[in-house]
Amino acid sequence: MKDKLPSVYSNPIEKSINNNKEYYYADVNDTNLRSPKDVSKIANQIFASKDFVYKKKVIITTFDNEYVTYLVGRTNTSLLTMDGLNIPIVNITNLEIME
Repeated sequence: MKDKLPSVYSNPIEKSINNNKEYYYADVNDTNLRSPKDVSKIANQIFASKDFVYKKKVIITTFDNEYVTYLVGRTNTSLLTMDGLNIPIVNITNLEIME
């Protein structure tokens, strides 16, 4: 039972390897990424403010796009804009009021 196994050939590496020279690191406390609860809280503050009558100019940043539009309403799961867009709150990463 003490048979010798054959040796394994390994080819020598003669060139330099440049793996992982560029990589992305995301901090856990990144301020650009907000949870849907934070966006809902900001939206509730906008709608509850005394200067909100019908519309408020905002910048809505999602995973795909950035919208500069007027915010006119909301549902339980999305924000409604003057342009007729229905943007899900889950997709929104940032919501800013333009003065």
